[in-house]
Amino acid sequence: MPKEPINGDGWAVASLHELGDGPGFRKVRAPLGVTAFGVNAVVLPPGYRTGRHVHERQQELYLVLDGEIEFEFGDGDTQTLGAGGLARVDPSTPRRLRNTSDSAEAMYFCVGGDGGYVGRDGQNLD
Repeated sequence: MPKEPINGDGWAVASLHELGDGPGFRKVRAPLGVTAFGVNAVVLPPGYRTGRHVHERQQELYLVLDGEIEFEFGDGDTQTLGAGGLARVDPSTPRRLRNTSDSAEAMYFCVGGDGGYVGRDGQNLD
């Protein structure tokens, strides 16, 4: 049974495994109160291929967390990434993902946004 995130004053924590079970989306943004960008994790069943899609505005960054995922891009190129692999995809670039395993799930984390980098705005408090 998924557990609720723990929320504090200006922070929230959770585990992807607590945000859902089985294949499909692990909604991250709403449960953790993320408002500055879109973010989800997705579990792909063995051999599963997503539909092709594009975005109107948001650029996406994918991080493969588990398994091996083949990324197919609009120019026909394919790239296969394992755990730790990263892929940046511009909004109008068609993309499709496929879990290359016939027996194990694969999981990726995806962050999407529009509006640009805000710069190095960290301030040391010590």
